[in-house]
Formats: sequence, structure tokens, C-alpha cells
Amino acid sequence: MAEPTPHALRRRDALARGYTDSEIRTLCRNGGLRRLRPGTYLRDRTELDPLQRHGELIRATLPGVSSDAVVSHQSAAVLHGLPVWGIPLDRVHVTRDKTGGGRRTRHLHSHSAPLPAPEVVVRNGIRLTSLARTVADLCRTVSFEASVAVGDAALHTALVSPEEVTDAAAYAAGRPGYPAALRALSFLDGRSESVGESRSRVVVASLNLPTPDLQASLLDVDGLLMGRVDFLFVEAGVVGEFDGKVKYGKYLRDGQDPGDAVFAEKQREDRIRDTGWEVARWTWRDLDTPHAIGARLRRAMQRHAGRPRPLGAVMRAH
Repeated sequence: MAEPTPHALRRRDALARGYTDSEIRTLCRNGGLRRLRPGTYLRDRTELDPLQRHGELIRATLPGVSSDAVVSHQSAAVLHGLPVWGIPLDRVHVTRDKTGGGRRTRHLHSHSAPLPAPEVVVRNGIRLTSLARTVADLCRTVSFEASVAVGDAALHTALVSPEEVTDAAAYAAGRPGYPAALRALSFLDGRSESVGESRSRVVVASLNLPTPDLQASLLDVDGLLMGRVDFLFVEAGVVGEFDGKVKYGKYLRDGQDPGDAVFAEKQREDRIRDTGWEVARWTWRDLDTPHAIGARLRRAMQRHAGRPRPLGAVMRAH
């Protein structure tokens, strides 16, 4: 098992360095230390995001679990670098290759399930479930929207295929959550490039609208690329764009500030509109009100109704 990083301080290490239990309690009261779990503390000046904190919780918890336990579910997703939007990170999840005996405590959820050797990998000295098994586990244990977000991200890496994830879920046939897993697995699409786009796919699918193409490229009448769009309703003549805060920053070129990127995005959208496409945008906040996104898309479709097909061509992503 991996040793804790310097962010965390174990009680036994503190005692070995001359601290007393009384001093540790005082540091906790005064804010110098924050309790991560029994016997392990975080230094107060350490600023950790939820994923980093969960990583510390994993490393602090593993020494006390059975040697045959393998990090799994959302804990494995964190170690794989997958997004875990909407998934609780209050407990470390592990799986043991057993037929029964799972348990849950304040900081640990131990699962019992078949776990073939090929579905176990090692990362930074920690044994964890493979990418495919991790996604399969989450598709049957978390919400549809959350499982789509993490599954899309895994497929987007191109390190795992839909078939591999489906095969990894086969162990769960007949177990609770298996139908939900199959539903999520059939919906995953590696063309989604962010949690926001994955959540948008779930929202659009719930609105009784045509299924859009993802990441299609639009060409003008001269065959020049105008841009790649998040969602394209070809027959309706509508482009749908999820407007996340990171959308512009990830395309920044050297010497370009965010304002330049926003201006370039506006020019791109103007070119797309000029060729006859209607554009509908929504933000992260809108994802909590699907009807608002639906109304926006339907208005765009109504504006285009009866007009000629947009000029130029479409290149679909695969």
C-alpha cells in the first residue's frame, strides 16, 4: 500500500516525532490540524479540493483494510482521474473477491463481488479496479446522470471500449442495479468532452427531441471549417452549445487572454448563423431546469422551420 503524502499526518508518526495526544487535540481545536479520519489528520494550511481530499482518505484508510481489498467504485474513479460529479466521496470504496460479507462504516464501504484478476490494475502502488470495471460498478450504483458523466469521460480517453465496459458489468447479472447499469451503458458516448456535455445529453434525451449529432464540424460554402459544435440537430437546422466556463479557456493560444477567446467564439457563432443555422446555448445552471433548455431549442427550431437547409456541409464525428 502507498504511504500517505505529506498533506496527511498520522497519529503514530506525530507521536514518533515527539508530539503528545494532548498536543494533537489542541492543534485540532485551534485549527492547526483537521481530522481526516481516526488517527489521520490534515494540516490546516493544506488547501485540497474534494478529489485530492478523497485521495488522502484512500491512502489513510488502506492500511487498515484487508490485504485482498481492491479500491473500487468512485474511489477507483478518483485514482483513474475520472470526473465524479454528483457522486458522494465521504467513504472509501473497496471490493473483495468474495460471495458475501460486505460492510459499511463511516469512512469505508467494502463490497463483495466477483473480481477477476484482469480487472485489477496497480496505479502508484495502489491496487484498484480497471477502468472498465470501475465504470461498470458505478453504472449500477450511482444515478443515471452521474454514471453517464463518468462513463462518457472514460470512453473519451480511448483507453477503454464500450464492449469492455459491458463485459465488465456481466458479473452483476441478477444483482441489484444491473438493469440500471445496462441502461446507462447503452447511453454512453465517448464523443462528449465534459461533464456538462454529458449532462446535456441526458437532458436532451428527456425532452422528446430528435437525437443530435455530437461534435460535428460545420464547413462554409467554400469548404472552410467554421467550427466544431457540441450538438447538431441537422434536420431542424439548429446548433446546440453547452456554454461551460472552461469552454473558452481550454482553447486559449499562447498570448491570448480569456477575453480574446470569448470574442473569437462570438465570431465563430456569427459565421455559423450567417450560413443559416440557428444557435441555442445553455449554461451549467440551466441543466437543473431541463424545460428551459427544451424551450430554447424548440424556439430555435421554430425560427428555422420552413427556411432552406443551411449552406455549407457537415462532417460528422465518429
